[in-house]
Amino acid sequence: MIKKYYLLSPGPTPIPEDVLSIAAEPIIHHRTPEFSKIFMEVTEGLKYVFGTKEDVYILTSSGTGAMEAAVVNTLSPGDKVITINAGKFGERWGNIGKACSLNTKEIVLDWGAGYAKEQLEAELKANPETKAVLTQLSETSTGAIYDIKGFAEVVAKTNAILVVDGISGLGVMPCPMDEWQVDVFLSGSQKSFMIPPGLAYLALSPKAWKMVETSKCQKFYFDIKKAKKNLENKTTPWTPGISLIMQQKKALDRIKAIGLDGLFKHHQVLGDATRAGVKALGLQLLVKNPGNILTAVKTPEGLDGSKLVKTMQGKYMAYIAGAQDPNKGKFFRIAHLGYMGGFDIITALSALEMTLKDLNYPVEMGASTQAAQTVLRENWE
Repeated sequence: MIKKYYLLSPGPTPIPEDVLSIAAEPIIHHRTPEFSKIFMEVTEGLKYVFGTKEDVYILTSSGTGAMEAAVVNTLSPGDKVITINAGKFGERWGNIGKACSLNTKEIVLDWGAGYAKEQLEAELKANPETKAVLTQLSETSTGAIYDIKGFAEVVAKTNAILVVDGISGLGVMPCPMDEWQVDVFLSGSQKSFMIPPGLAYLALSPKAWKMVETSKCQKFYFDIKKAKKNLENKTTPWTPGISLIMQQKKALDRIKAIGLDGLFKHHQVLGDATRAGVKALGLQLLVKNPGNILTAVKTPEGLDGSKLVKTMQGKYMAYIAGAQDPNKGKFFRIAHLGYMGGFDIITALSALEMTLKDLNYPVEMGASTQAAQTVLRENWE
């Protein structure tokens, strides 16, 4: 039997064929007017997705590079920061803070747990010397989303800045940077931006730029002042990911043609369909208030969660994501972001049903796909 590869993970995500083909075109030199034109078009397109008038800087790195850049460009050793740790990437904020010798106060929560703006307000009142709050728009390890608008309202009343990791959430759910008063916003190329891994994006508010002027953390490659100076000349301080930027131009054309509201609606429908399918099988969601980036599902009692993921990947070539340490095997994640459509959800749920059957879990074949089809059909446009 011919087996096809189905990418259903929260990153990397599938890439449109016309975007993939750009990588096969002859490469051009990055210090030329030809490349500068493409580079600036991408920069402007990113501003549209970010919802900002500020410049968006393109880094040749993974999203973690933008996380580190956000910290080292705005803070100094010894500065007090608050991080919200309810998953692997909230934990990463704390690890970056410690590596940069910051005075890091971690709000450690159960994976997938929510955090209210009132709780953050109380923390800031108890720690008035706080220089930054570091959090996620969407915690990719669980699918939980956070009240960034509420957080920003609270942080804006203080001298601190709000730093938001939008690596998986940006382009999937609303978070207009300027309107909501997000101070540092960052993302990565391999999620809703629909290109391969390798680029990261970073934007700073005027409030954050004031902190850049006093930052004493060591930096070289990720020095945002160098990026700012070079952007004035329509270029980058270091060799950029040329082909990736050309691919991003093509993908941004698609994003702008659909429109952000259209993308938000699209992801909502895919999320609703996935959750309907999972619930039809009697499975439980990990997160009480999940976003539309991915659906995290608790592994049924008595099953080996790692074996479930390996069976879907190895036998059915349906590449969902498992849970990360220390929760490996306790849940699995089905993504529905970026260049995914309704039939990708049907494929994922069908593979899940077959896998559960293989593992001798009682399942009504077709229940999940029927539930998802109902949602998709009612919302198909």
